[in-house]
Amino acid sequence: MLEHLTRAGLVGYGALHLLFAWVILRIAFGRAPADGDQSGALHTVASKPFGAALIAAIVVGLVAMTVWQAVEAVAGHRDERGRHRVYERVASAGRAAFYAYVAWSGVKVLKGKKTSSADAQEQASQDLMVSGGGRLTVAAAGVAVVVIGAGLAIYGLAGKFEKHLKAGRRNPAVRTLGIVGYAAKGGAYAIAGVLLVLAAVRYDPDKARGLDAALRAMAGHAYGTWLLTVTALGIAAYGLFGLVQARYRKV
Repeated sequence: MLEHLTRAGLVGYGALHLLFAWVILRIAFGRAPADGDQSGALHTVASKPFGAALIAAIVVGLVAMTVWQAVEAVAGHRDERGRHRVYERVASAGRAAFYAYVAWSGVKVLKGKKTSSADAQEQASQDLMVSGGGRLTVAAAGVAVVVIGAGLAIYGLAGKFEKHLKAGRRNPAVRTLGIVGYAAKGGAYAIAGVLLVLAAVRYDPDKARGLDAALRAMAGHAYGTWLLTVTALGIAAYGLFGLVQARYRKV
C-alpha cells in the first residue's frame, strides 16, 4: 500500500514541479504570481476547477513519500557489501523533512490560508535579525541552503540518481532529464541561499524570501527573461524526471 501511495506521490511531486516551471515562466514574462515557489504552484492549482481535490491527492502522496523516506533514514541504506551508508540516511531524513514541509504547505492552501511561504520566511528572518545572534543564524541557514543547492547540482551532474532506478531503465533520455533537472533545482536553491546570507549581512529581510527572492533577483538582470526561461525548462525537466521515477524508482 505504501509503495503505491509513494509512486502516486512521485507523480504529484513531478506535476508540482511542472506547475512550478509555469510559475517561473510567468515571472520571466512579467506576469508574476504572489509567490514564486512551490507554494505559488499550489495556489495556482487551488484556483482551478477540482483544484482542491488535486491538492488533497498531492498531499496524501507527499505524506506517503515522507513516511517512505523516514523509514529509509531509520532503517538505513546498505551498499553492495551490506554496510550502512550514513550519508544516504542523512539525505533521506532531509528529503522526509522537505516532503513534510511541502505537504503542510498543501494543507494550508486547502484550509484557505493566503499567506505565502515566501512571506513567512521573510517575517521569520526579520524576527531573527533583530539581534546579532539572530543574523548569524540567518546567515548560517543561508550557507546551509547554498550547500544543499550545490549538493543537488553535483548529485545530478554526477548521475548518482541512476542508482535508485530499476535495472534496465537507465537510458540517455532519463539521464538527461535527471542531470538538467537536478542542476537547475540545485542552482535555484544555491542562489536563494546566497540571498539569505546577503539579507543577514545587509539586514535586508526582502532578500530572505527563499526561491521567490532568487527568481525575482534573476528577473532583475538584463538577461533575466532568458535566465528564468532556462531555469523553468530545467525545473520542468526535474518534473518529468519525477514522473519517470514514479514508475521506475526503487521503493
